[in-house]
Amino acid sequence: MTELQIGLLVIGAAAVVAVVIYNRLQERNAGRDAQRAFGSRGHADALFGEPAEQDRSARTLSRKLDGPVEGMPDPRLDYVVDLEIARGTLSATVLEHWRTLEHRFAQRALLAGSDGAGWRRVVAGDVRSLTSLKAALQMVSRAGVVSDAELIEFRSAAETLGAALGATLLAPEMREALDEARLLDRICADADIQVALHVTGGAPQAIEPAQNEFQIQQRADGLSLTLDVPRTLEPVRAFEAMARAGGQLAAAGGGRLVDDNGNLLDERALAAIGAELEGVRAQLAEAGFEPGSELALRLFS
Repeated sequence: MTELQIGLLVIGAAAVVAVVIYNRLQERNAGRDAQRAFGSRGHADALFGEPAEQDRSARTLSRKLDGPVEGMPDPRLDYVVDLEIARGTLSATVLEHWRTLEHRFAQRALLAGSDGAGWRRVVAGDVRSLTSLKAALQMVSRAGVVSDAELIEFRSAAETLGAALGATLLAPEMREALDEARLLDRICADADIQVALHVTGGAPQAIEPAQNEFQIQQRADGLSLTLDVPRTLEPVRAFEAMARAGGQLAAAGGGRLVDDNGNLLDERALAAIGAELEGVRAQLAEAGFEPGSELALRLFS
C-alpha cells in the first residue's frame, strides 16, 4: 500500500469519527432542549415560585388564540394547555397518549383538537390529522376547587403528552389559575341555591313540571316542588311557573303552600323570592355563567 493510499485512509477515518462526534453532540443538545421544554421543574416553579419566562409567554400567546367554542374547553372554567404540533398527528395517536390522563381525571378532563378547519372534541372514530390541541382540566365544580397537587399532576401529564407528540406547549401560570378558581368557587357557593315550595294538607293532585324545569316529590304530608337555580334556564320564569303549579295544587286539594319552615307563602312572599333569584341570575351572568347554560351545568355538577 502506497503512502498516498495510507494517507487517504487516515483522512477518511478521521472524517467518519468527526461525523459521529457531531451527531452525538446534536442529540445531546436536543435532549437538553426537550428537558427544558417539558421537564418537571418548570411547573413546580410556576406554582410555588416566580413564574417562568415560558409561562409569561404562554399567557401572552394564549390571548391570541380563538375564543371558546360551545362545548369546548373554556378558560373561564378550565385550566387549558395549548399544544401546537408541527406535523399533523392522527386523532387515534393523540387519543392513545391521552387515555392515561383521561382515566386519571375522568369527566374533569377535556381534549379538543383542530386540523386547521375548526375545533371539535377529540373522540374515538375521529379521523382528522390534528395540528393543534387544547388539553383542559375543569378547575371548579360543586365538589370545590382542584387541589394544588392535582393541578401539578395534570400539568405534568400534559407536558408528557406534548413531549410524546413533539408539540410546543403553552400553559397559564398555575398559581394565578388557582387564585381565579378559588374566586369563582366563592361566587359559585353564593349562587348555588335550590328553592323548595311545599304543598301540605288536603289531597293535592300530581302535576308534571313544564319541560322538567322543577322537580316534584311526594312527602309524608303532601308534595315538595324544588328548583335547582343555577342549572335552570330563565330561573325567575321557572320559579314563577313552579309557584303557580304549587298554588294550583294547594287550591285543588284544600292544602297550603308553605316554605321549609312551614310559613304560608302568599303572593308578596313569592314575589320577594323571585326578585332574589333575579339577583342570583345577574351575578352568575356577570361572571360568564348564565344559569342553565352548558358552562353553568358543568360548573354546578
